[in-house]
Amino acid sequence: MANRTAVDAFQVHGVDPQFLIEKITRTRIYESQYWKENCFGLNIETLVDKAVKLDHIGGLFGTNIPTPFLCLVLKMLQLAPTKDIVFEFVRNGDYKYVRALGVFYLRLVGSGLEIYRELEPLLADYRKLRLRNKDRSYTIIHMDEFVDELLTQERTFDTILPRIVKRHVLAETGQLNFRTSLLQDELDNERNSNESDFSDEGNSTKKRLKLNLPVSDDSVQTKDKESLSIEETNALRAKLGLKPLK
Repeated sequence: MANRTAVDAFQVHGVDPQFLIEKITRTRIYESQYWKENCFGLNIETLVDKAVKLDHIGGLFGTNIPTPFLCLVLKMLQLAPTKDIVFEFVRNGDYKYVRALGVFYLRLVGSGLEIYRELEPLLADYRKLRLRNKDRSYTIIHMDEFVDELLTQERTFDTILPRIVKRHVLAETGQLNFRTSLLQDELDNERNSNESDFSDEGNSTKKRLKLNLPVSDDSVQTKDKESLSIEETNALRAKLGLKPLK
C-alpha cells in the first residue's frame, strides 16, 4: 500500500522511519492532494524528479495543509534510501531544494557524527530558499540559516527533531575536529598587528631616550620635571649664599 514503509527498511532511532513524523502530521499528509496525486507509486529515482521541481520548503500551512517538501520527506522515510543516496542529495550543488530535502531527511535519520560531518560544511552555502509560512505567505531564508536551525533547534517544520550527541562530546572523543570560527584568521591577524604596534612603540621610546628627545612616558616626564626643579632651586640658593641641594 502507498502508506507503508518499504519492507527492507531498517528501524531508525528504534522506530519505523515514518513515525519520525508525528501521527497528526502524517495523517494530514496522507489526506493531502499532493500526496494522492504525486507520491503514490514513487521510487527513489522518480522521487528525485519531484524534488527537482520543488520551489519552496516548509511544514504545514493554512488549514494544516502540508507542503510538497514535507510530503516528499515522508515519502523518503517510507522508501528508506541507503545512506550513500542520502549523501548524494545533501552534496548536490546544482539543485538547492534537492539539497534541502536531503539535509532535512538526514537530520531525521542520521547519527550525530553523520549530521555534523555532512551539514556543517553547508553553513557556507548562502543560497536563497523560499519558505512557506503558516499564513500561506512566503519569506526568503538562506541555506545556512536552514542548516543552522536543524543543528540547534528541537523542532522544525512541525516535526520534532531526534536528539543527537552534542558536538563537543564528539570533538572531545576525537571523532570530530573542534570548531574553528571563520573569523579566526582575522582575529589572529588583528592580534599580531596589535602586538607589533606595541613592540614598535616600545622600540621607539627606547630610541627617543637614547637621543635625549622628549617621550610620552609619564614616569620619564616626571623625572625630567623633578631634575629641572632642583637646578632652578640651586641657582636661587646660590644667589642667596645658601648651600646647594644634593
